[in-house]
Amino acid sequence: GTARGRSGLDVSSTDVIQVTNVSPTASSEQMQTLFGFLGKIKELRLFPPDDSPLLMSSRVYFVKFHDPDSAVVAQHLTNTVFVDRALISKVNGDDHHKEDMDMSD
Repeated sequence: GTARGRSGLDVSSTDVIQVTNVSPTASSEQMQTLFGFLGKIKELRLFPPDDSPLLMSSRVYFVKFHDPDSAVVAQHLTNTVFVDRALISKVNGDDHHKEDMDMSD
């Protein structure tokens, strides 16, 4: 069908969810539990990491799911209050304009 041709292009970028406004007190374990309800997690990154000496007002969290459909569902977690603030959850691959700005050449 039509969906198959499309997914061949964007799968690598659109199955990664970028979660911002994460409380500094939230551990990667807690985040894994939260997003694990939505689907099998392939990879996750927390910045700065749990053991980082950096003091940040908020953290950024990247979640990569085995199933791209889980990433679509994960976007609905936006505005979910976690610890002391509302999460902002979006597909990482949507930010084409931002990526272009970040390029050095």
